[in-house]
Amino acid sequence: MSMDNERNIATRFAKLFHSGARQKLLAFASLIVLIMFFSFASPQFLQADNMMSILQATAVNGVLAIASTFVIITGGIDLSVGTLMTFCAVMTGVVLTNWGMPLYVGIAAALLFGGLCGSISGFLIAKLRIPPFIATLGMMMLLKGLALVISGTRPIYFTDTPSFSSISQDSLIGYLIPSAPIPNSVLILFLLAVLAAVALNKTLFGRYTFALGSNEEAARLSGVNVDGWKIAVYSVGGAICGIAGLLIASRLNSAQPALGQGYELDAIAAVVIGGTSLSGGTGTITGTMIGAFIMSVLINGLRVMSVAQEWQIVVTGVIIIAAVYMDMLRRRKQR
Repeated sequence: MSMDNERNIATRFAKLFHSGARQKLLAFASLIVLIMFFSFASPQFLQADNMMSILQATAVNGVLAIASTFVIITGGIDLSVGTLMTFCAVMTGVVLTNWGMPLYVGIAAALLFGGLCGSISGFLIAKLRIPPFIATLGMMMLLKGLALVISGTRPIYFTDTPSFSSISQDSLIGYLIPSAPIPNSVLILFLLAVLAAVALNKTLFGRYTFALGSNEEAARLSGVNVDGWKIAVYSVGGAICGIAGLLIASRLNSAQPALGQGYELDAIAAVVIGGTSLSGGTGTITGTMIGAFIMSVLINGLRVMSVAQEWQIVVTGVIIIAAVYMDMLRRRKQR
């Protein structure tokens, strides 16, 4: 490799690094501005109960956003993360309530069914060459229908498993530090974020995830089992959605079969706001976490200000369009 080529590659990576760092800094600054704005707009915003609501909401949306980050880095998309979360919650309810199995079996079931559904999506995309948008849209509708059929369109309550609610609602940190009763769901979110960041940046799985998004054909010509790794990425994303299913079911102490659709929009918005490109090849878990908090603060702040729900949806749509447009601008500057 010539010196000029090495210099060009180094320059390109430097641009990517500074662009990613600048995007994360901008996202974090936006988060601070939002918090300050809603604090002045409504005295209820900074109350402890409301802060806990934001943390609880971010725990679920953040986990789904982490799942979406892996998929989007490969250049794909997963529209089924919300309904997959609901399906995993319903299957957990079936295992624990209907079948009377122990708690650890219910937890394993959520991860297993999440990973299985993710692998099916990956198979449809990698082996059958169905576009990710269509494949996961079909899975979204399929899982929504299955959740309703299996539950009989009725919620499944975890009254026979009282310890289930502790997954999300109790506070391990609160037992150690009474002045900081942070819910377990938030602790799980941050632990998962650390593990995901390590997997993305320090493992072979992470390197191949970036390789698929950067140049899939080059990866294939280099001997990488592109189809196998793509299925693996969707499987991991599905298992992470299973964790989200456990968190939301534990928070509500029930599996709500009609819940879930619409969560994928907040997850995708959080990922893009955090600097992950929809074209694939770039992204960080840190940026995704910042994006998840931005979405939670924005939605909660609008509710506290008594903004009508239909306008909340309008604002979310505008943010998604703006985030995608900013991503397009970043990509143009990098070329």
